[in-house]
Amino acid sequence: MSALLAYYPEIKSVHVHAAMCSGALFALRVGAALAGARWPRHWLVRYLSYGIDSVLLTAATMLFSLLPAGLFANGWLTVKLLLVVAYIGLGILAMRPARAPRQRAGFYVAALAVFAGIYGIARVHHPLGWFAGWLG
Repeated sequence: MSALLAYYPEIKSVHVHAAMCSGALFALRVGAALAGARWPRHWLVRYLSYGIDSVLLTAATMLFSLLPAGLFANGWLTVKLLLVVAYIGLGILAMRPARAPRQRAGFYVAALAVFAGIYGIARVHHPLGWFAGWLG
């Protein structure tokens, strides 16, 4: 048994809070960038985002190493990780100033929808996330 297992609640709390901070900062940054603000591209804001995401990734890796393999048998974690990759890609496209504002807004809305899906999957531990209850 890992000595870190005793810290599972704290690690999970850091992970959840970092995820919420990451999502909120993303929503603020891209929303402000779409409105024409310049601060979302400031180096300090970018590095704050990198720092939060580094904490998030570190906590996620620690949680992954602590949890029993049987917990992931239904594939919820795999779907969540694939959606995280999609969220990152959509976020990058939404922040690219070379794209048309309408395109960027579409990527922004799609990224927020994917973030909501990731959150739903994490909450219910099911690949369908919020839609898992509709299965019966």
